[in-house]
Amino acid sequence: MVLPLAAARAAGQGGPVSTGPVSRFPVPPRDELPEQLRERYAEVEERSGFLPNVFAALAWRPAEAAAFFALHDALMDKDTPGLSTADRELVVVATSAANDCLYCVVAHGAIARIRARDPYLADQVAVDWRKAPVSDRLRAVLEVAVRLAVEPVAVTAADLDRLRGHGLTEDDVWDVGAIVSLFALSNRLAHWAAIPPNEEFFLLGRVPRR
Repeated sequence: MVLPLAAARAAGQGGPVSTGPVSRFPVPPRDELPEQLRERYAEVEERSGFLPNVFAALAWRPAEAAAFFALHDALMDKDTPGLSTADRELVVVATSAANDCLYCVVAHGAIARIRARDPYLADQVAVDWRKAPVSDRLRAVLEVAVRLAVEPVAVTAADLDRLRGHGLTEDDVWDVGAIVSLFALSNRLAHWAAIPPNEEFFLLGRVPRR
């Protein structure tokens, strides 16, 4: 694995991940944001102890930020028999790794560690999901998800049928495609704005919180 500082420099994001700008675009003061965003950001900070840099970066376009978070919540904050919240985060990790998105791999790797209650699995999925110790069902999900992320035209009806064969419902199958699509947007915006991962993400789910 690449060390955090080396990874940030390799991505053209400057020095230590905890310093420097969080975006190439303006970051508005908190008190200038709509109330809905201010409340959400306060809740996130209270729950996690810090504000993820992507939240600050997206705040430049408040209406788009609110829309992004609404779609994120609809797709990511639910458990179904075929696709748990941990599975959903691992889809983000695998496809973000395929898109070379440092921010999303680090941030969603941290969330995946917490939701899967496994300090190692997200790293294994990010490096090579094919060799990661996941179920046949999740491996099938990751295979189709990564294909959609890197070569959308190669996805066929047979790919979707394989997911149904592993017990995913129609809603689950749609969610796989929607998650990949939403985070393809997120990956590209993170590259576009050069958003660095927060230093706090690197230890989340690895060591006990104090």
